[in-house]
Amino acid sequence: MLRKLSLLTAVAAISLLTMPALSAAAAPLSGAIFTTDSSGVPVNLNIYPTKEAVYLNGGPGINAPDGAAGLPADTYSFQVTDPSGRTLLSSDPVNCRQFTVDASGVIQDVLASGACAHATGSDGEDGGATVQLFPYADTPNNGGVYKVWVSPTSLLDCTTPGNKNCFVPRFSKTDNFKVRDTRVVEIDTRFWKDGYAQPLDGLLASWTDTNGATNLKYSEYNPAVLAFHEAHVEAAEQGTHLIQVSNQANCVIDRVVSPTGKTSLPTGGTVTVPVAVRNHSSGNATYFVDVYCH
Repeated sequence: MLRKLSLLTAVAAISLLTMPALSAAAAPLSGAIFTTDSSGVPVNLNIYPTKEAVYLNGGPGINAPDGAAGLPADTYSFQVTDPSGRTLLSSDPVNCRQFTVDASGVIQDVLASGACAHATGSDGEDGGATVQLFPYADTPNNGGVYKVWVSPTSLLDCTTPGNKNCFVPRFSKTDNFKVRDTRVVEIDTRFWKDGYAQPLDGLLASWTDTNGATNLKYSEYNPAVLAFHEAHVEAAEQGTHLIQVSNQANCVIDRVVSPTGKTSLPTGGTVTVPVAVRNHSSGNATYFVDVYCH
């Protein structure tokens, strides 16, 4: 059974960690994460019935192209916070929130956490483990948004400016989710190409959240989770996000149109579009980023 500590105790436990200094040459963390249920299947719009139902999985999701990057092999720590990252919601010590990824990019186990490890499920597709995020407190966010962070344990650093409870945004992956809150605020990237009636599937958009942490999203058609040829950022928090797209197989970028209607041309085959998400605590909103390929 997991030990349940007060939020103040958890914060104190993190602050006592002695972490190595970050290397100035260390590259941003590659790969992707997503929230899921215990079976590893993506959940409709990242909205869950209970806090206990939310699990973590590695990789860009079941509809990403074959070979899409998972996390590099390493031992990782995770936390649940409000969207800003300032309020730690995870209520057990960070050493209880660890998992290991193998060379194939699959979450292997939570043995690094020892006796206080979180519960796990099994991903029916890749055979890896899913990791339960609970226990964590209710979010104070008016839109009902939670944010999960993942970072290599060796790169946690409580002294780096801008760290969020010792998680450094540059070296972290994040994903947002909601519990029992059905309001939908999302950023959807669509890839259009002449000769195709629908946007293209299997293309990559990189999302940088309002804290500077990143994740990878692939366009997909999966009506079961309300994905209609889009790369989804779900439960997007208020503030400015960045969507970056680059030339890739089946898409040489001609132009990108932002949610405000501004057109941007590629520089070196890449376009970065800012998306300013407003306060949508009382309703739904979708921000479209449209990429035109040739």
